[in-house]
Amino acid sequence: MRINFHGAAHTVTGSQHLLEINGSRLLLDCGMYQGKRSEAYERNLHFHYDPQSVDAVILSHAHIDHSGNLPNLVKQGYEGNIFATHATKDITTVMIADSGHIQESDAEFVNKKRAQRGEPPIEPLYTKEDAEEVAGMFAGVDYNEAFEPIPGVVARFYEAGHILGSACVSLEIEEKGKKTHLWFSGDIGRYKLPLLRDPVLPTHADYMIMECTYGDKRHNDPELAFIEFRDVVKRTVERGGKVIVPAFAVGRTQEIVYNLNQMMHDGDVPSVPVYVDSPLAVKATDIFKNHLECFDEETREFVKESRHPALDFKMLSYVRSVDESKALNERTDPMVIISASGMAETGRILHHIKNNIENPKNTICIVSWQAPDTMGRRLADREPEVRIFGEVYKRKCDVATIGGLSGHAGQDLLVKYATAVKDSVKDIFLVHGEEKQAMTLKGLLKGQGMERVHYPDLHDTADV
Repeated sequence: MRINFHGAAHTVTGSQHLLEINGSRLLLDCGMYQGKRSEAYERNLHFHYDPQSVDAVILSHAHIDHSGNLPNLVKQGYEGNIFATHATKDITTVMIADSGHIQESDAEFVNKKRAQRGEPPIEPLYTKEDAEEVAGMFAGVDYNEAFEPIPGVVARFYEAGHILGSACVSLEIEEKGKKTHLWFSGDIGRYKLPLLRDPVLPTHADYMIMECTYGDKRHNDPELAFIEFRDVVKRTVERGGKVIVPAFAVGRTQEIVYNLNQMMHDGDVPSVPVYVDSPLAVKATDIFKNHLECFDEETREFVKESRHPALDFKMLSYVRSVDESKALNERTDPMVIISASGMAETGRILHHIKNNIENPKNTICIVSWQAPDTMGRRLADREPEVRIFGEVYKRKCDVATIGGLSGHAGQDLLVKYATAVKDSVKDIFLVHGEEKQAMTLKGLLKGQGMERVHYPDLHDTADV
């Protein structure tokens, strides 16, 4: 077996790990790389392998950095199945269609600027129509159900606890009479997160491809993060400002709404309007309703009693039209606006930041990890000026970062995850993390007696 690390190597985004087994090729994830726009465009457009040569794809979950380049894969000749949990199948279908629409809109906007400068137009990375081609290629699989993506490989999905439908992937491989167990973590979630079940730890793995996004950092307990977020909302609302939250439309948005409902219901913060300004989040709400199998017991009770905070919250409004979205920026009353994208790179969130960043009453609240060179990272780093749609804006608003709300495992759980297979694992490959985070985690695992831990470069290969 050969493992080719064609994405999320020495970075967090763009997950693509190509396995060569028994003469077949199995791709784990096909994510979009996010970073400097010119570099991202080129990296996402050009694969380091022939898509027509891939026999099957297994998708760990729906986030764009894991699923977002599937339309390109298909556009360039891939014709096989895309195996995913049922919830991931449904969410990914709407997420990549939304991504295709954004690609088209952004290209149209950029081309207007290029035309003014006499520059040739650019093509969108892919279109909504390209994304819709992917929908018919999904093969939905239950958690814990065995399936055979390619000859000699029996795969199973287990709960990852990261977003709705997220999974880690167990691969039992037989090649030339040798049996090997490979475990792919996908994105590891956390214990005690609202809505979702806790992640399942790996067992008896010979080799593991494992994320290390927060390898250098322990998270606050989700309950402490809730208190920190509550305090941000309270002080912003009390000074008459708006709270602007860049958030992924699936997963983080629902968790934020859950927390806001709880704090307003308990009287911990004033009851103010909460707007989810993301067409994708509206569609995601219906998907949440249809996949109760992914929820924890407490959330299933909420749904059963029609009290689910993400679905039935009197202060909550889903913004559907562009005109409704624009109207929010004309208002001056206190409110919370949650909008995509989570790294503030595309979508309606850019308009909300543009219209609110120069008002000292307001707060931009960062609630997830931000990739280098993204708008979200520049805000998290408190840069005094940012460029939005070609214009420079001075940052006069507050910026709050709530790390404890992350859907990724912190350092302590990553160590627990890896050491769960300490007695069986021959090698661990750390992916989905920057160098500082990976090296810190590698050092901690070495202290646990785990010497065989590697941090592969982009396009490295490993024969196991």
